[in-house]
Parts: sequence; C-alpha cells; structure tokens
Amino acid sequence: MSKPLHVNLFEMNCVSHIVHGLWAHPDNQRHRFNDIDYWTELAQLLEYGTFDGVFLADVVGAYDRFRGGPETALREAVQIPSNDPLLVIPAMAAVTRNLGFGATFSTTYEPPFAFARRMSTLDHLTRGRVGWNIVTSYLPNAARNFGLDGEVPHDRRYEIADEYLDVLYKLWEGSWDDDAVILDRAQRVYTDPRKVRYIEHVGEHFKVAGPHLCQPSRQRTPVLFQATGSAAGGEFAGRHAEVVFTGGATPREVRQNIQRMRERARAHGRDPATLKFIVQAAVIVGRSDLDVHDKLQSYRRLQSLDGALAHMQSAVDLAAYPPQTRLADLPGGLSGPWAGLAASDPQATVGQLARRLGGFDEGRFFVAGTPGVVADEIEKWLDEDGIDGINLRQFLSFETARDFIELVVPELRRRGRFRDSYNDGETLRERFFGAGRARLPDDHYGARYRDPAALRQPAAPLRFSAEPA
Repeated sequence: MSKPLHVNLFEMNCVSHIVHGLWAHPDNQRHRFNDIDYWTELAQLLEYGTFDGVFLADVVGAYDRFRGGPETALREAVQIPSNDPLLVIPAMAAVTRNLGFGATFSTTYEPPFAFARRMSTLDHLTRGRVGWNIVTSYLPNAARNFGLDGEVPHDRRYEIADEYLDVLYKLWEGSWDDDAVILDRAQRVYTDPRKVRYIEHVGEHFKVAGPHLCQPSRQRTPVLFQATGSAAGGEFAGRHAEVVFTGGATPREVRQNIQRMRERARAHGRDPATLKFIVQAAVIVGRSDLDVHDKLQSYRRLQSLDGALAHMQSAVDLAAYPPQTRLADLPGGLSGPWAGLAASDPQATVGQLARRLGGFDEGRFFVAGTPGVVADEIEKWLDEDGIDGINLRQFLSFETARDFIELVVPELRRRGRFRDSYNDGETLRERFFGAGRARLPDDHYGARYRDPAALRQPAAPLRFSAEPA
C-alpha cells in the first residue's frame, strides 16, 4: 500500500502566526481568535476533513529585537496578542469525536508537577487525543518574563528539559498502577492505596514528591512531538521524541536529516522505524490555474516584510537600505534563518531577500496549483523525501483548511494517500502508530518507570558540549 499522509493544521492562539500581514485580508477570520466559536467551528471543519489534528504553536515572550523593541510585533500582531494554547482544546474536543490536538509547552520556566496534571486532564477529557510539542523556549523576553536577566544557555535548556521529562514519566507512567482505581461502591474504595506511590524525585533541577494527582489516562504520556536542528536537540529527540519536525532544501537533505534522527533513536535503544517525521508545508490550491494565481497574488499583496523581520528577530531593518545593497555589506551582517544567503551568494541583495520573504516560496515544501499538481507534489514528499506528514501552514482562516479538504483530500483519497474515515475511538498515538498502541512503546526511555523499582534508580542525564545560547 502507498504511504498515507498525516495532516495537522498548524495553528496558534493568536492573530498572526507565521504568514504575517494576511490578518487584514477581508476573508480572514484571524481576528476571532478570542472567540470560542472560532475554535469550535475550526475543529468541526477539520474533523469533517478527517485531519489527524490541529497543532497549536506557542511562545511565552514578545519578539522585541527588531528595531529595538516590541512595537513592530504589536503593530503587525506578530504572535502578540496571544492566548494559552491548552485552554482551547477542551472546547474543540467537546464538539468532535476523533480530531487530535497537539499543544506546545516549554520545559524551561514552569515546574513539571503542575504541567503533568494539566496534560493528564486533557488526555482524560479528549479520551486520549492529545500530544505535546516539547520546546525549551528561545526568546530573550521569555526569560525576562520569568525573572531571569537573560536566556538560559541553549544546551543547558536541554539538560533541564531532560530531567523535566524524567519527572513527567515518573508521574505519568510510574505513580499509579493500571488497576489502581477499583471503584468498589460496596467496600467504599475508589482507589487501592497500595497501587499508588510517591515518586520522590530529587535531581539537579527539580524535587518532586508525588504522587501524581490524576488517575491513569488512556495514553498516560501524551504523544511526544519535537522540532530540532541542533546537536543537543537531536540527542534529546533521540531519547524522547516520537514525532519529529524536520526539513531540508532537497530530498537528499531531508532524507539525511531523517536518517540522522533514526540513528540517534537507535543509540538510545529504540526501534528507529517507529519514529514519524513531519514538515511544515504551504499549500495554495485552486480549481483552475487562474484561481491559484489570484489567490497567490491576493496573499502577496498583503504579506508584511516588517512582520516577517520582527518574527525573525532580525537585527537588520532591510527597509532602511536601498534594494541594490548587498547583504554581505550590511553593518553587523544578517542574522536569523536567512543569514546563510549572504554567505552562499556574495552578490545577493536586500531587494532579493525582501522579495523572497514576501513570496511565500520557501523551497521544497511549498506548492501552488490545481488539485492534481498539489497531490503530485505531496506524493514526492512522501516517497522521495521519506516524510510521513505535514503541518499545513495557514494563509487564511478558514480558507486554507477548507481548500485542502474540498480540493486536495479527494484527490489524495483517489490515490490511496489519505484516509476515507477515522478509526472511531482511537487515541492520537494509535493514529500515528497503529491500533493497540495507545501507550509509549516498551523500548521508549519513559517506559522504564512502569516498574516501581525504577523510580528509585538515578537516571542517566543527557550531557552536551557547550554551545552559545
């Protein structure tokens, strides 16, 4: 059988998530993000389209480096204002039966005990449909919001995150036995106390007694997502991540990134074939070439260069220089994801970069075309790059999702690349890894804490070479 495509809608509880400036489009619904009806309508649309889930990004700071402050981000609504991603999940879950939910949460600034309870609560309320995107946070303003003068160094954040996960596994996997809840009305015993235990974690960063406050949920541990590009992040993902966000400029580069990640998983005693790989993808689809052209042009007219530069935390204001200025001649150089352009092409100019930022074409995982063209490209991503799925970037809410559902999904179904229906009642982990696999696999690092004796054994922490923040 052909490899099927996993699809999440890439969302954020804010006005402008990734494609900046389009909130001003008359057909966009982004301004409704504070309205619970926005989230329930979106959830019902995605469930109608049999999406795997909605994936919620998050940050806990403002983008305040560009032009020396947060003014551009505020004016352009670049991920501010934004709300807590976890709080909209129960509303979406209440109006759906099968749609999954992935939520971003940082391990750096808030203690693990409270987060463990929140995620277990969501796993109960959704009947096992939640995942967690593990991040360590990267904005300097985020550090200042939690009482620090500056960011925790990059690799140190991953060391903290590793112990954070250790605490969570002990709470989720080890604190309660599967049969601890007996609900014996005659004997008036809800939980057998002999089958619940303290975790008594004492580590370098955390001291947590337990027991976990929640009884076991369907998945216990939510599906573990992670995006990574650094050596430290790769080592961390090799131990913990089940679904990895990756990328690359060419099929070969994507395959190499996937292979490296599988090798790290193997080094941690895991079956590397069980990892799934997802990329962020942009899809603009129409019923005709003219329709596609008109959509693309309407989006490009509103794309905000200032918003993109604020999001990049750019130290350079491209608008302050003539278009013909070479990037290599900019004072202080170019920072952010486009820094390599100046190094690879000494003649690249400010105008070229500005056009690229405003054109939406970010290489391998961008396609604009009719349904057949889009499906052809997606099949290449699955077969040539070796990915398993996409996080679908939004241009307009709800147009992007609706176009994909109405135009692309039927074509993918005809090719055997997309489900016709859900397996009703499956957990999110079962959706990715198969029926009967609601729990972490036995070879996963966190599964060791199903043995109560392991709670008292010191963990082997991950250590990384020093890297700058």
